[in-house]
Amino acid sequence: MTEKEKCAKGLLYNANYDQELISERIAVKDLCQEYNQLKNSDAEGRIQLIKKILGKTKENICIEPNFWCDYGYNIEVGENFYANHNLVILDCAQVIFGDNVFIGPNCSFYTANHPLDVKRRNEGLESAHRIKIGSNVWLGGNVVVLPGVSIGDNAVIGAGSVVTKNIPDNVVAVGNPCKVVKNIDN
Repeated sequence: MTEKEKCAKGLLYNANYDQELISERIAVKDLCQEYNQLKNSDAEGRIQLIKKILGKTKENICIEPNFWCDYGYNIEVGENFYANHNLVILDCAQVIFGDNVFIGPNCSFYTANHPLDVKRRNEGLESAHRIKIGSNVWLGGNVVVLPGVSIGDNAVIGAGSVVTKNIPDNVVAVGNPCKVVKNIDN
């Protein structure tokens, strides 16, 4: 089994020394760098390039520069997706966003998890776990979403939150670690 296949199955895999994965990361980071250098007035060029970077998109998408990801092909965004400046998605596993997702500046989504055992960690081993963000979700600035987390539909995540556990539908959640503080009546 290749390191990429192990990664897709959520197993420990070698991300740091596997040439296939290294080559894929370099290629997409070159595309991200190109994207980040495009003029804001080049709206058509930005749309074309971001759709080349990401695995699956709908029509209406806006990601303000700077944007960085690890592979791109593991990212799926729904309709009316907006991300403010400095979005980072470490997409070793799938990162799926529903429709009408709004992301504040300086937000990060991390699918990679590293072993606590120092020997395994120093060997370059890691695992990856999917992140899923529902529809109609608003994430404030400086939010960090950790591996394996799902955020439900219509949720609002307060600025500066670190989301370590699943968040249900129709709630406001804030803090480090992020916790539900209020239900939302729609």
